Amino acid sequence: MVLETNRLLLRPWTLSDAESLYEYASDPQVGPPAGWPPHRDIEESRGIIETVLNGEECYAICLKQDNRAIGAIALKLNGHTDMTDRDDECELSYWLGRPFWGNGYVPEAAGELIRHGFEELSMSVIWCGYYDGNTKSKRVQEKCGFTWYRTTEGLEVPRMGEIRTGHTNILTKAQWKAAVSA
Repeated sequence: MVLETNRLLLRPWTLSDAESLYEYASDPQVGPPAGWPPHRDIEESRGIIETVLNGEECYAICLKQDNRAIGAIALKLNGHTDMTDRDDECELSYWLGRPFWGNGYVPEAAGELIRHGFEELSMSVIWCGYYDGNTKSKRVQEKCGFTWYRTTEGLEVPRMGEIRTGHTNILTKAQWKAAVSA
């Protein structure tokens, strides 16, 4: 499935995206704030496409003008998230290559994926989180209408070998409907 916004295409990842993935995911300012280490080589990026970015609702964020992957966005469904175990709830996750920060691409992509989650996947709640200090992710969630649910101290971030403070936000279908109809 391909989802579309004014400026973006959200499409499944392919192995041909490995070079682009490596270019942006190797940047130490991209993955670590989200809890994953920078990619070390293109082979690692290929493996990530095959094992992580292959989820049913995982999409490459691409500019319409060239269809090149510049980031990722996903709805993690039951069994793929630790935020909920309900079939009608999911978790939104995302990241974007640093050259594209500040253009509103993630809120635009997230808005479409949220719509898709509520209207086409029949979700009742979408969860989203960020670690302390990741103000860019916090701001995206605020722009998309998420509200604070809880803060958790002492969260293990296994891929980084760290302990962090995490913030969890939610967006209910009712909140989303009220915002889009306003």
